[in-house]
Amino acid sequence: MTQRLIIGATSLVGQRLRDIVPQAAFTTRKPKQANDLFLDLMHPQAFEGDGFAHVIVTSPLWLITESVLEVLWAQGMKRLVAFSSTSRFSKTYSPQPEERYVVELLSEAEARIEAFCATHDVDWTVLRPTLIYDEGRDQNISRIATTIDRLGVFPVCGPASGLRQPVHARDLAKAAVDVLSTEATADRAYNLSGGETLSYRDMVARIFASKGKPAHILSLPEGAWRLGFGVLGVLRPGSALKGNVQMALRMNTDLVFDHSAATRDFGYGPGIFKPEFGE
Repeated sequence: MTQRLIIGATSLVGQRLRDIVPQAAFTTRKPKQANDLFLDLMHPQAFEGDGFAHVIVTSPLWLITESVLEVLWAQGMKRLVAFSSTSRFSKTYSPQPEERYVVELLSEAEARIEAFCATHDVDWTVLRPTLIYDEGRDQNISRIATTIDRLGVFPVCGPASGLRQPVHARDLAKAAVDVLSTEATADRAYNLSGGETLSYRDMVARIFASKGKPAHILSLPEGAWRLGFGVLGVLRPGSALKGNVQMALRMNTDLVFDHSAATRDFGYGPGIFKPEFGE
């Protein structure tokens, strides 16, 4: 029996789990390695597994429907570790309906997992990371690095004083594995922040430093950002960034979460923010 199944082989955490538990089975819609299994989360009934007891979900949590859970349970699932996000809390009152919708999806998914596991004798743990990064792969820190390469400068909103706690995907992968071997984590949820708290501006400066470049950070007032996003909405109505000026305004909002419970229960100890992009 395959003891561990990782759902989401191509996610940031899923890719790091390949390094930590290469003997596990990984699901993807496009299998590439010998231990990859095909799984379409929209049509989970077609899944053909060999049976397993432990499941780690790194795919978007809202894709784990009741049907998916039923299929996993039928395969022998007794322990489930699933990744959510602290966005469930930080974007609850966002002016952007799209962001509030994501909050709703995450909340419903967490409740669905808890309810299902309670009635099917499955121990569950939900992990909620803060700002995930993995050099060259993520859409947050790596996007800042790309902007620095292209422009040689990075624009921020005002002082960009909002506090951040970036956490590396490899620290999260290790956390998921540690949770599986710790009974105290059963039927609990944990916030997983990074090992260092720093301002958004200092975070950007650290990325400049990782590339061996002086920190050229351009502070623009809130009004300039509102105007810029307004123009973007007119010129590029189909853009994913359309109207979402909140991304810029949040540079001055603290997004800080305590991970002491995770440290106490399973020894969670993430590293400081030290990206390694190279020059």
